[in-house]
Amino acid sequence: MNNIDDIDFQAGHVLLIDKPLHWTSFDVVNKVRYKIKHRLGIKKIKVGHAGTLDPLATGLLIICTGAYTKRIDEFQDQIKEYTGTFTIGSTTPSYDLETEIDATYPTEHITAELLEAARTSMIGDIQQYPPIFSAIKVDGKPMYKSARAGQEVEIKPRAVTIHEFELTKVELPLIHFKIVCSKGTYIRSMAHDIGVALQSGGHLSSLRRTKSGDYSAENAWNLDDLVAVLEQ
Repeated sequence: MNNIDDIDFQAGHVLLIDKPLHWTSFDVVNKVRYKIKHRLGIKKIKVGHAGTLDPLATGLLIICTGAYTKRIDEFQDQIKEYTGTFTIGSTTPSYDLETEIDATYPTEHITAELLEAARTSMIGDIQQYPPIFSAIKVDGKPMYKSARAGQEVEIKPRAVTIHEFELTKVELPLIHFKIVCSKGTYIRSMAHDIGVALQSGGHLSSLRRTKSGDYSAENAWNLDDLVAVLEQ
């Protein structure tokens, strides 16, 4: 991490932040922008993030300031690494814990062989259906708004690449994982899809982005610590 006093935020800088649980990515951007403006005594500065994390996810959020906001697409295109937990045997409409469980399924039949077959079937170039509770726009409207209004939306599959998919620990109904994937991959959809592949159901119960390209959450600012430094 650079010394804050040595950073020229207006010329452009990349801040790595460990996004807290329950914060939206937009909340983090707003907080950082406000603190930078106050520290520099300016009224305006460009600040943006390179890749949204859901409120229920934690981990690496790349924040670009000043001229570096022009490089956001470059950072978004990087390969991502995630760790987290799937809960098998139940589903939710949002594919995660944003919504309540809507159905339960048996898990007694799940064997090591079935788990391995499900895992390997999801590696490589795949077609993935995004969750209806997502920010993807259909006819100019984010799908999650239609979902919350109870409206039906046609969901089209998207091509993504799963470079690595490791089941780091299995203690059903929980499956702990590490996934390395392309831009645009929905880990929530992978939770749902592995549930189907296991002839059961599944939803995402925890998620952390650990890497994006060469950047790592290990080198990221705790948000409270960054705010405290910016306020000095």
